[in-house]
Amino acid sequence: MTKAHRDYHPADFRRGEQRRLKSAPKTVKIPRNADHLELEFGHQQVKLTNLKKLFWPELRITKRDLIQYYADVSSVLLPHLKDRAMVMKRYPNGAAGDFFFMKQAPSPRPSWIDICAIEHGSGNIVNFPVIQDLPSLLWVINLGCIDLNQWYARCDDVDRPDYLHFDLDPVPGATFENVLETALAVRAALESLKMPCYAKTTGSKGVHIYVPIVRGPTQKQVWTIAKEIALVLASENPGLITAVYKVANPVTWEEIEKGVKIEDFRLDNVRKRIKEFGDLWKPLISERKRFQLEPYLK
Repeated sequence: MTKAHRDYHPADFRRGEQRRLKSAPKTVKIPRNADHLELEFGHQQVKLTNLKKLFWPELRITKRDLIQYYADVSSVLLPHLKDRAMVMKRYPNGAAGDFFFMKQAPSPRPSWIDICAIEHGSGNIVNFPVIQDLPSLLWVINLGCIDLNQWYARCDDVDRPDYLHFDLDPVPGATFENVLETALAVRAALESLKMPCYAKTTGSKGVHIYVPIVRGPTQKQVWTIAKEIALVLASENPGLITAVYKVANPVTWEEIEKGVKIEDFRLDNVRKRIKEFGDLWKPLISERKRFQLEPYLK
């Protein structure tokens, strides 16, 4: 059996106890006056703690509000998380406090949490949690995760991504308008290669652009192609693009053309937007119209 190394990571998908409801609820309502609460989904119990803690003190937004938001958008979010290892970025004291990354699923944990066990070159095996349903989503958010960081590949082959992506972040002195201009330049380049692409704001200062691809090339090959595109773009736009590498919300290219703003997307209005537009990133998880990268491999 081939040992793990930098470009190869054997993975084992370990399903938790199969006690999920056949028809899981699409959302749940969390009482505003509760600080600690236990929710039941059939045989799955989720303990929610410190719900009154202010995660955004200046806006009076609590941990309960954050968890409620994720519960409300779970129907469009979960398909993008399914079967993918999750890196947890935990903010124990809210958005303005210190955060830390955590890969290993904490123990003890609910027996029904699925695990993607990935071996690394050191021989160490990391048991990443996998968000498969509403209870597991609420469990992860309760750990203090404000944003979600799932792998670009599914657990059955963690070295072969389903999409390539570009992170567009402003350098010091650049504006968000510069980021939007860069995004349009990236879109033009990708469309010239017949690559379908989709954008989202990062919830901070940037824009991410994703291209759904037919799974096959390795992570290293996908990164190499993305880097080559980025270098060409930087050489063609020296006054605009110095480096393509370096609440998130999907947006349409029309919105980017008109000049969308980061502050347009907040906890209090994204749910209404989803009802109006649905899942703008649904094509990313569809098996149709995925791009073949093989012709570009060297």
